[in-house]
Amino acid sequence: MSTLFDLTGKTAVAIGGNSVLGASMAKGLSAHGAKVAIVGRNLEKANSVVEEIKANGGEAKAFQADVVSRESLQQAAADIEAWSGGWDILLNAPGKNSATPFFELDMEEWDDIMDVNLKGIVITCQIFAKKMIEQGRQGSIINISSVSSTTPLSKVFTYSVSKAGLNSVTQFLAREFASDGIRVNAIIPGFFPAEQNRKILSEERIESIMTHTPMNRFGEPEELQGAAVWLASDKASSFVTGTMIRVDGGFGSMTI
Repeated sequence: MSTLFDLTGKTAVAIGGNSVLGASMAKGLSAHGAKVAIVGRNLEKANSVVEEIKANGGEAKAFQADVVSRESLQQAAADIEAWSGGWDILLNAPGKNSATPFFELDMEEWDDIMDVNLKGIVITCQIFAKKMIEQGRQGSIINISSVSSTTPLSKVFTYSVSKAGLNSVTQFLAREFASDGIRVNAIIPGFFPAEQNRKILSEERIESIMTHTPMNRFGEPEELQGAAVWLASDKASSFVTGTMIRVDGGFGSMTI
């Protein structure tokens, strides 16, 4: 049992690993032995996460890429391969949101959010999963979804649609890659607002969220680490694929 969650010898690629939640999960993977590539548009933030990982005895390196750019992802993949020889874990954690009301939504904003939250994940999997298969590496792909993917939330129309699409992508790729020994799952986080997001949450919105969250609190980024490490481990979750793991304080179990 002591080695059930041991990721020593594994390399994890964390797309969006410079975000608050992505960084926390990347740190969790590192703490269990994985070598971690932090990939993001903001290289300064990515390097900051790398320094934190190194300060705790882990091995990591930052790489710059934009999920809406196939060319930048291909370059990042080549650079990561040169650094580590390949990867066994792919964590997809980029995300973009907007509270634009439906009738005010223009297609430029729609495309922007869809490009990051959905198309970007498809492109990332085309590049990184293909390389895993070519190298004969069995492993795990972990997509970060949202509670709004199953029950659409008010005020976040495009985001909710994009995350519902991501769930479908997750299940399709789980079937597609199973014969290659690659498991594909998604984590459905509840409300884990970063400090900057807390400032834009109205008291009314927070009250509504708490009313629908049995544990009556926001989640902390570190509380996503357990699910990420479990799904990354080919020992602990070897027969788990195509599933959505809720880490939401009970939000998904509430009705009235």
